Amino acid sequence: MAKNKGNEVSAVRRAKHGTALSIFFGVLSVIYVLPILIVLMNSFKLKAYINRYPFKIGTGKMFVGLDNYVEGIKRIEFFKAFGYSLFITVFSVALIILCTSMCAWYITRVQTKFTKAIYMLCLFSMIVPFQMVMFTLSKIANMLHLSNPVGIILVYLGFGAGLAVFMFTGFVKSIPLEIEEAAMIDGCTPVQTFFQVVFPILKPTAITVAILQAMWIWNDYLLPYLVLDIKKYKTIPIAIQYLKGGYGSIDWGAMMAMLVLAIIPIIIFYIACQKYIIEGVVAGAVKG
Repeated sequence: MAKNKGNEVSAVRRAKHGTALSIFFGVLSVIYVLPILIVLMNSFKLKAYINRYPFKIGTGKMFVGLDNYVEGIKRIEFFKAFGYSLFITVFSVALIILCTSMCAWYITRVQTKFTKAIYMLCLFSMIVPFQMVMFTLSKIANMLHLSNPVGIILVYLGFGAGLAVFMFTGFVKSIPLEIEEAAMIDGCTPVQTFFQVVFPILKPTAITVAILQAMWIWNDYLLPYLVLDIKKYKTIPIAIQYLKGGYGSIDWGAMMAMLVLAIIPIIIFYIACQKYIIEGVVAGAVKG
């Protein structure tokens, strides 16, 4: 009887604890989502009412429909900026995944002082603040003629390699070496072994890395602003800032509309791939 009562009390405590956590995380979710909802709501309002009634739903005179979207697209050449952002993001993420997965496999399977030094350098790159190198980076990128959408992809590879190598290395350590040995006995070269055997197993971590890197690169403002020739090439974050006029005036309606258009692609990408995030992170931490 005493044991049953103890179990009942523990179950009640766990239920209360679970309810409290659910309420807490529910409130936290609302706090995170609220700014996005406010931006979406204000994107349909007349500019004059956004500052006066930022938390009101646009109705009557306040509601302008898609006018802010049309105006914003015209003023900043949105689709051109969208094309540059898409090109840079897609190819940067693809290059990061390809190069860092191969690097992580090599580091894990070839245990030498050289590979350990590479791994430590990758870890060190994660803790160096970008502000410490941004001016030097800008100068070097200009000297090497990297101030274009193709050149900045190489810059993103350098900055994204640290985290990606760290995650891939942790996952590769959990892959049984016997699988690769069996492939080589069957006649696979090291390159074939990697692409036909190892890389498919790395899929959860690869998707996790892709999501994290894509969200960073798509939303990045400072690195493209420093590296790119912004007279010729503007990504979406850079283009949006041109909605600011002289003397601090800002077309808030058009800016809110462009922010909504800017976040929609990355939200869709995240929702489509979110189930792989926890799986990839946990898998990469198995023996990291």
